[in-house]
Amino acid sequence: MRVLQLLEETDRRHLSAEDVYKALLASGEDVGLATVYRVLTQFETAGIVTRHHFEGGLSVFELNKGNHHDHLLCVRCGKIFEFVSEEIEQKQKEIAEGLDFNITDHCLYIYGMCRKENCEHEVHD
Repeated sequence: MRVLQLLEETDRRHLSAEDVYKALLASGEDVGLATVYRVLTQFETAGIVTRHHFEGGLSVFELNKGNHHDHLLCVRCGKIFEFVSEEIEQKQKEIAEGLDFNITDHCLYIYGMCRKENCEHEVHD
């Protein structure tokens, strides 16, 4: 239940299992990383969270709030931006119909670099 509470209360919408694990440890919880992975996988199976597999092996989880959105991912700083575009959704439907295809699910990840100089999210080695 603490994992769910953490996901609901955090300011960040996309968390890795390691992020959840570190936050739980910081709050005084005695939990193992394997337990966090197991709980997140159970939540994913139950439809409570959505797992996103981004390029470079990054997997993050977000609460499934029932609203579809797509993602822009900065390959320089790692920031994830969410957006909704009815035009993109409609075009996908048109393409599927034109190919006699029924869409059951989809996701759109766009990779690039944010234009913000001195980005506060940039990771420095």
